[in-house]
Amino acid sequence: MQDHEIIELYFARNEQAIVETDKQYGAACMRVSLNILNSRLDAEECVSDTYLKAWNSIPPRRPNVLKAFLCRITRNLSLTRYRQLHRAGYNKDLEVSFDELEACIPMPEEHSSYLAGYISDFLKKENKQDRLLFMGRYFHACSTKELANLVGMTESNVNVRLHRTRERLRTYLMERGYSL
Repeated sequence: MQDHEIIELYFARNEQAIVETDKQYGAACMRVSLNILNSRLDAEECVSDTYLKAWNSIPPRRPNVLKAFLCRITRNLSLTRYRQLHRAGYNKDLEVSFDELEACIPMPEEHSSYLAGYISDFLKKENKQDRLLFMGRYFHACSTKELANLVGMTESNVNVRLHRTRERLRTYLMERGYSL
């Protein structure tokens, strides 16, 4: 089933929308959550909560890319759950990845849709490997060690490539009026 058909099921308030969402994107949402939580039970709960949040958000929202919309919800729910479970101390690698990203991306809520579009445009212009590293690190919350194994390079090389990509992103965003 195509994204637009699933979204129409949401707009019709047809519960089949949840079934089709799970068939199409359940595995992707589960991967995002598992990368953050490292617990199948907690990840399953976050994915279920993702479906509820999507049900409550669509309508009135009509996401352009359903997978990205769902994965972002899953990621945010998983991070909230992670913080609840680990109040005393966070996963240092996960915290470092968000600190890295916050250093180059401003977070103005009122312009978040424009910012998301700019980041998407930026990533489309990057080479495939840098896109993979960026998305793996900052969207799917993979460690640099996991990424190094995935792409067949050293962890140090992954860190350098991520740093250079963040610098290019910072420059790209500054050219479009975003600054820290």
